[in-house]
Amino acid sequence: MASEANDLPKLSNDEISRYSRHLILPEVGIEGQQKLKAAKVLCVGTGGLGSPLALYLAAAGIGTIGLVDFDVVDASNLQRQIIHTTADVGRPKIDSAADKLKAINPYLNVIKHETMLTGANALEILKDYDVIADGTDNFQTRYLVNDACVLLGKPNAYASIFRFEGQASVFGAPDGPCYRCLYPEPPPPGLVPSCAEGGVLGILPGLLGVIQATETIKLILGIGQPLVGRLLLVDALGMNFRTLKLRKNPECPVCGTNPTLKELIDYNQFCGITPPAAENQPLEVSAHSNPGAIKMQEGIPQISVEDVKRQLDAGADLFVLDVREPHEYKIVNIGATLIPLGEVPARLAEIEQYRNRPVAVMCRSGARSQKASVFLKQSGFENVSNVTGGILAWADKIDPSLPKY
Repeated sequence: MASEANDLPKLSNDEISRYSRHLILPEVGIEGQQKLKAAKVLCVGTGGLGSPLALYLAAAGIGTIGLVDFDVVDASNLQRQIIHTTADVGRPKIDSAADKLKAINPYLNVIKHETMLTGANALEILKDYDVIADGTDNFQTRYLVNDACVLLGKPNAYASIFRFEGQASVFGAPDGPCYRCLYPEPPPPGLVPSCAEGGVLGILPGLLGVIQATETIKLILGIGQPLVGRLLLVDALGMNFRTLKLRKNPECPVCGTNPTLKELIDYNQFCGITPPAAENQPLEVSAHSNPGAIKMQEGIPQISVEDVKRQLDAGADLFVLDVREPHEYKIVNIGATLIPLGEVPARLAEIEQYRNRPVAVMCRSGARSQKASVFLKQSGFENVSNVTGGILAWADKIDPSLPKY
């Protein structure tokens, strides 16, 4: 970041008018606003957190904002991703976001990185930015962003959200802890539900995204007390804010006294994320489908909603188990037996009568049903399959009149 006054970009009369409420703050002033104009901030993600984060940074006068995203706008995003509108559904998020940011501030330079952030490209993308703001929603990218920031010496304005709760901090600052100091190891795959599975109050990412933007501005201006060495916990239902002290772990493999992690790694492998099943891996034994068309994952046959519908229409002796939550079942169901994933072990006796019949397990998208299928197989169910795509695929391919959530 430019620090010498002579090196800072000048403000035009229009910009002085635009940022006048900043300029009359002694803590900001002309020089502070020039620092913001000179600054480059990378927003990783343009979703729930990235939306308010990028909007407020653009309005505040950040000179260059980089956006990293490769997703497209879906109608289910609009409940919380306020940078996108109904008219943007189907558009690349990065294009939709860039348009809104330029509409807010024509002096802004937007750099679009329409790609998935990986160990192969992260250092190259992050190296030219002053502050990195992590608005991602998965552990592998959080560890990737953290490690890249530490290796490059970049501060990481971090936040995460789930249901009604969120947390925020600043990682990777000089002498401050990093994300690995807080979470040395990722949780087992599937232990922490995603927002798509567990839900999120649409307002919550606005709250946490604005906190990220606030921390980013403070870091650039060098004012206040950034959340370095502190973890802010937000409980929206109780409207409680708590701050926990974080200490730098001297044994941390990336930011410790003698770091052992000196380059980026395979973060999917680190987080235990297995690649999709091979396209041509056949099922060896199946009593209710075409063996040549089936994939396997963790020893579980992956069958399509079309296959399930075909068997049901043909009167096959197929038991369909829905492992979603009751409130999800009320939104949409296809008449399958409901036993939520967390209750399956305790209610195994209710499924026992189907042990010798083909069992198809489904959920919203196929993740929870895969876990249930693995459990049933371990419990002695020999002919159990996971319905890929779940209820969402059923609505797409079997009954488009059904709502999707």
